[in-house]
Amino acid sequence: QVQLVESGGGLVQTGGSLRLSCAASGSISSIHVMGWHRQAPGKQRELVAAITGGGNTNYADSVKGRFTISRDNAKNTVYLQMNSLKPEDTAVYYCIYQDGYDYWGRGTQVTVSS
Repeated sequence: QVQLVESGGGLVQTGGSLRLSCAASGSISSIHVMGWHRQAPGKQRELVAAITGGGNTNYADSVKGRFTISRDNAKNTVYLQMNSLKPEDTAVYYCIYQDGYDYWGRGTQVTVSS
């Protein structure tokens, strides 16, 4: 089992920045992917960004150039730096850990006011 604890959500104005963190604990595999998904009201959950243990990254087109995912392998922690936030970024952001199974965090609310 893997447990995920997210932090860093909140309310920010358009153009502002937030940094999300997600710390994994438990049975951490040497090979896994961590990332962030988000779900806005009335919409399906979607991938925001993901990063492998080796540092390879993948981003949704809607956040490229604005969001940066990074990780600290020693701390089993993944970060999402979100800049130039837009109202359409408003959603619950979920951390995910994948090693053949998917483990989800509880989610953290990000609200961008116009």
